[in-house]
Amino acid sequence: MLPRCNTQGMALHLAEVSAAVAPGAHAVVLLDQAGWHGSAALVVPGNITLMPLPAKCPELNPQENVWQFMRDNWLSNRIFKSYDDIPDHCCHAWNRLANQPWRIMSLGLSDWAHGF
Repeated sequence: MLPRCNTQGMALHLAEVSAAVAPGAHAVVLLDQAGWHGSAALVVPGNITLMPLPAKCPELNPQENVWQFMRDNWLSNRIFKSYDDIPDHCCHAWNRLANQPWRIMSLGLSDWAHGF
């Protein structure tokens, strides 16, 4: 968990993704239009291709459903004791969701995507 979203943090994230890609394989990472996702200073490993989604199209990004679920169920309407309490709650929510793979699968489904 990083304290802020920026180009350096994105580079660290891509390095972690790159290390998890099987030898000889290639990963495609879908991105929204956040500034640090497309920064000219961003170093993209050779085994990753970045694919930006159109702006203002959250329905194309299933991760948006995950964030919304976590806010709705575990992170909204809370009073945090301190700044350090926020990452603790976020990690707890993320780990809770990670233990529910069936829920992650259902959150990633889009009715519109099955009409083709």
